[in-house]
Amino acid sequence: MANPLYFEELEIGTRSTAGPYVVSRDEIIQFAKKYDPVPRHLDEEAAARSLFGGLTASSAHTFSIFILLTTQLRPRLHVLAGLDWNELKLPHAVRPDDELELETTVLQMRLSKSKPDRGIILTRVLLRNQKRETALECTSNIFVARRLPTAT
Repeated sequence: MANPLYFEELEIGTRSTAGPYVVSRDEIIQFAKKYDPVPRHLDEEAAARSLFGGLTASSAHTFSIFILLTTQLRPRLHVLAGLDWNELKLPHAVRPDDELELETTVLQMRLSKSKPDRGIILTRVLLRNQKRETALECTSNIFVARRLPTAT
């Protein structure tokens, strides 16, 4: 496994990708039973009568898949912590057998004013299905470790 990239090794436009992640019917139902027990996520007949016309993953489930895929991004960043997720949108529902892929792109970079061991990057996040339809999009600020000079 390659070493993670530090702040100094990044530049605006740096892209990372992860996936595919296949979402199963059973996973959608199990997640919904525990975290979002509404009929359109639990029952295929009820889901067929819903706005979506079929079984769909809940927004919380979609967000959870996004978070999981961030741990699999290549190249990997030396992330210290996520700070926020802004302008979160879910334009297309996630359905059984969707193959989701994550792409992040560095939009902005700045050094932390109070913590010299880190920088802050703003990324654009896209989670897309096999048809390249966007299931989740947002921007996110992230603390990324800096390479501190070694004492000589």
